[in-house]
Amino acid sequence: MKYYLGLDNGGTATKAAIFDGRGREIASSSVQTAMITPRPGFTDRDMEEMWRANCAVIRGAIEKSGCRPGQIAAVAVCGHGKGLYPWGRDGRPARHGIISTDNRAWQYVKKWREDGAEKLAYEISLQHVLACQPVALLAWLKDNEPQNYSNIEWAFECKDYVRFRLTGEAMAEITDYSGANLMNLRTRAFDRRLLGIFGIDEVWDALPPLCGSAEICGYVTKAAAADCGLSEGTPVAGGMFDIDACAIAVNVVNPENICMIAGTWSINEYLRTEPVTDGRVLMNSLFCLPEYYLIEESSATSAGNNEWFVRRLLPEVLESEEREGRSVFDLVEKWAGGIPPEAYCPVFLPFLMASNVHPNAKGSFVGMSNFHTRAHLARSVYEGITFSHKYHLDKLLATRTEPPRAIRLSGGVVNSKLWLQMFADCLGFPIETVEVNEPGALGCAIAASVAVGDYSSLAEASGEMCVISEAIFPRPEYADAYMRKYGIYMRVIEALDPIWPEIQDLMDT
Repeated sequence: MKYYLGLDNGGTATKAAIFDGRGREIASSSVQTAMITPRPGFTDRDMEEMWRANCAVIRGAIEKSGCRPGQIAAVAVCGHGKGLYPWGRDGRPARHGIISTDNRAWQYVKKWREDGAEKLAYEISLQHVLACQPVALLAWLKDNEPQNYSNIEWAFECKDYVRFRLTGEAMAEITDYSGANLMNLRTRAFDRRLLGIFGIDEVWDALPPLCGSAEICGYVTKAAAADCGLSEGTPVAGGMFDIDACAIAVNVVNPENICMIAGTWSINEYLRTEPVTDGRVLMNSLFCLPEYYLIEESSATSAGNNEWFVRRLLPEVLESEEREGRSVFDLVEKWAGGIPPEAYCPVFLPFLMASNVHPNAKGSFVGMSNFHTRAHLARSVYEGITFSHKYHLDKLLATRTEPPRAIRLSGGVVNSKLWLQMFADCLGFPIETVEVNEPGALGCAIAASVAVGDYSSLAEASGEMCVISEAIFPRPEYADAYMRKYGIYMRVIEALDPIWPEIQDLMDT
């Protein structure tokens, strides 16, 4: 029997899953990934710990599956986009990796918008600049950590670093790097003019050679095999940006459906044969199917906020439920479900890690009274995250000539029936999910199967390896209640806009 292994390096967890040729998940393993927060707005990751986490989940998935390492035909890796994982000239990480929720470089983005640099770059990259993109982080390192900056041999994205540790080959997979403001999206190549615009010309030679998602980019080395339990010589495919992997995993291979991912990031995207060049969307990037661009609206404002709510504000409840062998998230969903959709709950702004409005906006509960309980706050978190997705969706819909047939959703939200129905009711479209626990890893397995020739294309493999669940439809009777709440949510954002710079000043002192 032949299997494919997918690795998914997300913002909060590292996962491995093994699939057969029909997309059936044989086994999976995951660990929480440590996040280092030395200062507000800074989110780092120990790159050696990250490699050990990948090795642990690979070994865990193989052990659970009962298969032999030699039965794994190929491996592929996906991971969060943006961020930066710098490898040093001394054969070690140049510093900690920087996760995509990082906001340390926000002042660089502000400056580039004011002095016209962003506008110049947009003509080449077709992307607005984000504080968490490699270009902003490299500029910050150049000014604040010059020794680390000068030591960079390779400027990796998350999953490209993991693949480098597996194979010893430095490669830059095209979907990921096309979202980094480093590439000319029309020529599909790195463009040195962008480095000049951002003042980071020195890293040109640190950009690895480009490769494709389903291209074999190396083979598991003897040293890596000893660390992770794979067979030496196992082919490793390019893999992809995790938002591409999830789109492929829910069989979004044409413009008909919109893909949403509700994880650490709120990812909202669809496919288009031409980029959106008028600036109305956050980002265009190159999709793993070469005939399409990926049109994206995104921010780190999704289900990771619920994780924070549970772990930081309900620690005694978490401990109690774990002691009894129950899921605290099931209890929180029960609380939220006990509050009817039409009831007023405090407005929650899901900006704990980043924002899709003002660059310094912070997470907030607005409008609490002594009537409100933890159940109301739980529902507030659910609603606020859903509204943040709607904010992005509305911007995408404005660039389409036809509405989508459905929204195909993946990420932590799919484990909640209440939340899935809330998405349908609030967004106004049928919600479909994929019958797999680890969609990012499935997307990788699809790429791996194509890389070794078991399917002829990613579209063919996706059609054969994806099973779409029955749709959840909007309930018209709740549409007005959600639209009224969403209107208040947007007005709260507008009202608070002037105060964020003062709060940021306090945080920076």
